[in-house]
Amino acid sequence: MGNGRLCWRADYMSEHQKDTAFLTQLISYDDTDERRNLAEHIARLQRDERCVRSAVWLMLLVTALALAGIGYGAVFRLHPMNLEQFMTQSGIKILSALALGSLICVVTFLGLGVSYRKELASRRDECRRLAAKFLEARFGPRADSIPQQAQRSVESPAFGQGLAVSSQQSALS
Repeated sequence: MGNGRLCWRADYMSEHQKDTAFLTQLISYDDTDERRNLAEHIARLQRDERCVRSAVWLMLLVTALALAGIGYGAVFRLHPMNLEQFMTQSGIKILSALALGSLICVVTFLGLGVSYRKELASRRDECRRLAAKFLEARFGPRADSIPQQAQRSVESPAFGQGLAVSSQQSALS
């Protein structure tokens, strides 16, 4: 039952979330303080990123509700007035301030989310380094590196520019 839940959850994970989950699972076999600190830091960053994402959605909802209130006030007023009279009403002022404040929060939270994402990317790099160190200690140094596929340039008559095609793809043609 637990594995089915994890599989269901993995369907909705982004690539960087899958990468982070794999790397933290890989280093979980290492029993060092460095690994524990790294795993705690990654878990805290992921929790903070989820919290910021929720805050962004909440502020977008507040903004939408405030704009809906302003729209309601503009459309369903009983006596017509000009824009200056409309904007001097206290309810419209409050809703405008709420919408503007919420939008400022959205921009701030998005910036904070980007900083968390960058920090998480650097922790994933550290996690890769730790996993490689652990695997090398466990299984010994690598024999040979995996050879990279050779890239060659193919001239495209349709666009007049070179396109890189792997040698394996051209062999299949």
